Amino acid sequence: MTKQKKFITCDGNQAAAHISYMFSEVAAIYPITPSSTMAEYVDEWAAAGRKNIFGETVLVQEMQSEGGAAGAVHGSLQAGALTSTYTASQGLLLMIPNMYKIAGELLPCVFHVSARALASHALSIFGDHQDVMAVRQTGFAMLAEGSVQEVMDLSAVAHLSTIKSRVPFVNFFDGFRTSHEIQKIEMLENDDLAHLIDQNALAGFRKRALNPGDPVARGMAENPDVYFQHRESSNSYYDVVPAIVEEYMNELSQITGRNYSLFDYYGADDADRVVIAMGSVTEAAREAIDYLVSKGEKVGLVAVHLYRPFSIKHFIGTIPKTAKRIAVLDRTKEAGSNGE
Repeated sequence: MTKQKKFITCDGNQAAAHISYMFSEVAAIYPITPSSTMAEYVDEWAAAGRKNIFGETVLVQEMQSEGGAAGAVHGSLQAGALTSTYTASQGLLLMIPNMYKIAGELLPCVFHVSARALASHALSIFGDHQDVMAVRQTGFAMLAEGSVQEVMDLSAVAHLSTIKSRVPFVNFFDGFRTSHEIQKIEMLENDDLAHLIDQNALAGFRKRALNPGDPVARGMAENPDVYFQHRESSNSYYDVVPAIVEEYMNELSQITGRNYSLFDYYGADDADRVVIAMGSVTEAAREAIDYLVSKGEKVGLVAVHLYRPFSIKHFIGTIPKTAKRIAVLDRTKEAGSNGE
């Protein structure tokens, strides 16, 4: 019997928080615009006794800063609790030192980010990718969404993939443009996703937790030769992330009927001009493509979802062979780089 679909009217932040609550046992939080309502929702649901996918109420702890929140995430993960946080902009920058630790120790978690501009010559609270671009090098996988429904669906992919791969994820969408956009979308529930969790991987995560009865030393100092080998030894975990994300995208499509790929193509099959973009601009681009294709134009769009690790194979396979011109729309400012 087909399960009756449930719909909810919500914004991107609520969609991300809804999924995050399912997969979290601990949430370490600190508010910053435009991500604050994600933590507020999680706190409110926990206070009301809502149960996560494991039948538990999430333990919510507000810290003194975003740096403290990331530190609490790190410690909680080392203790064997699935932990999440929510942030944006300068808040994400304050988390960078702990992000290197979390990724280096292969601790599965998801940071949900309402991507926002960074303060430079002036403050701006609006959507931008400068913050997420600043954490590309931390070792976190990065998954992007462009609409509220995509946030609901792909947030689940991020949580499922991090458990199976051990690689932590930044799950991001545009501040205000998606985080505060209200849409009627299909809601996913605990029962829809519980069977997709890799129980062996989850058990392995629990077993690796710090335990006074089985002491280990972590975070030690290493000389360059050993440090180099240990850093390189993590490559195999990242190599399989695209396949794991693709697997869960396919599993989700079986449940929802909505199809996702690491890179989604939209437009004419024989497009000679292709735009490559990430985030909410992809929704506007689809409308423009519909209009132009109806006028006989051969145009298309590649919407990027899995930004890190970046799968060249999947990327090249998405672009039509007929493409002659490509425009990459980057929503960030990196002064001194090519094209700036």
